[in-house]
Amino acid sequence: MRRLSTFCDYFVLLSGASLRQVNAIAQAIKEDLEKQGIKSLSKVNSFDESGWVVLDFASVVAHIFYKPTREFYSLERLWSDAKRVRIPA
Repeated sequence: MRRLSTFCDYFVLLSGASLRQVNAIAQAIKEDLEKQGIKSLSKVNSFDESGWVVLDFASVVAHIFYKPTREFYSLERLWSDAKRVRIPA
């Protein structure tokens, strides 16, 4: 994202199999990073039903999607000029 935007260096895109899982993933990321002293600039609603939770950590923005919502918005296509970095599971 560095070469394409001024608001962050990386997008992290994740998918959950249900709305509950999306919220659990977002909460786990938020809590794990807070333990390291890194706080999100965005609030996490643990009962979010939109299918898309965004965590803004300034240089890294995490997008946690319910799978059908991710397919609909297709950020990978929208930002297709960005270099992809795969993270091993």
